[in-house]
Amino acid sequence: MKVLVFPHHLEIGGSQTNAIDLATAVRDQFGHEMVFCATPGPAGELIAERGFRLIELARPKATPSPTLLRQVHTAVRDEQPDLLHAYDNQQIFDAFYGAHLIGRMPVLATNMSMAVQTWLPRTIPITYGTAALAEEAKATQNAPVWLLEPPVDTDVHAPGAVDPSAFRAEWQLDDGSITIVVVSRLVSWMKAEGIRRAIDAVAALATTRRIRFVIVGGGTAYDDLAARADEVNHAAGCRLVVMTGPLIDPKPAYAAADIVIGMGGSILRGMAFAKPAVILGEEGFSEAFTPETASLFLREGMYGLGGGAPSDLAGQLAGLIDDADARSQLGAYARSQVVARFGLVASAAALDDMYRQTISWQQPVARQWADAATTLVRCAASQLPAPVKDRVRRLTRAH
Repeated sequence: MKVLVFPHHLEIGGSQTNAIDLATAVRDQFGHEMVFCATPGPAGELIAERGFRLIELARPKATPSPTLLRQVHTAVRDEQPDLLHAYDNQQIFDAFYGAHLIGRMPVLATNMSMAVQTWLPRTIPITYGTAALAEEAKATQNAPVWLLEPPVDTDVHAPGAVDPSAFRAEWQLDDGSITIVVVSRLVSWMKAEGIRRAIDAVAALATTRRIRFVIVGGGTAYDDLAARADEVNHAAGCRLVVMTGPLIDPKPAYAAADIVIGMGGSILRGMAFAKPAVILGEEGFSEAFTPETASLFLREGMYGLGGGAPSDLAGQLAGLIDDADARSQLGAYARSQVVARFGLVASAAALDDMYRQTISWQQPVARQWADAATTLVRCAASQLPAPVKDRVRRLTRAH
């Protein structure tokens, strides 16, 4: 089988890492030929290291992008894959119109966001990253909906698999402080709010504790977060918050951590190193991963929505900072859950089955074109004020 993998712009991020890790595992386990097509970025280095070909696409300015649609159509025509696997909303949209609708190319869509996007095409198979989202999506989709959780290679993300000494020396972390690490894209959507709250929590805790907060990542919110980090560091009179920028290989950062925080696939990779974890979300949400909270996170995903009032992130971190035994026990528990639920080998086997089912999935041409029309309406409506959205939703619900 030949699969053309179409991920989001190749910045350093969880979705891109998931796409590359899954493609590697599917190739190695099942012998499929995997080729990437994407707009270039630093994650392209990882694609090259894994031995994949990359077809570079121009970065679009809007969705849908006529230029990108043509490029995707050309890539499919030239490569003649058996299937196109698109990751994230814009790529799903462009794959549907640029390859599936016109060329009848089988498309598997993967949405790793924390919300069901009801404006996406409904006649191609799609995966979501949590059981709750997959169940919700089934109410609107006219094609199969599958669960594909963020995969973790638990052999390379494991205690003792990486030596963190060089990382700790480079960022001057060997002073006996408790090291808290987040690895994340630094963007305003979903990510920045929780990380800013974490900076403030660390600032409050540092008055009575020796701690260090390491932020690994880059993105559009980097400058704003760096400015806040500078303020905190100036007030503390030391480098309390360390910003490394994006790292192609963040494993040494996870290995150097005493506590990891974050969301999604990135927090799972930290947990695989047997590190105790605090899950971040939006609207003030944070919660430690414990035997009491695990069932919620395993169903809803490594993420949460608060009620608007911030949770006690400082208190959650303090409980781990002050108790070495709790860190050890919760770290071991975290790894056990990742190994049991999110292992890359099982994820690759599930994805191979999804590929085969997607290739055999067919819908009447008329339904595909009807879906194409209503998808455009829903996409446009998603930008409208709420009352207008509701009216359009009622008009298109039957389709």
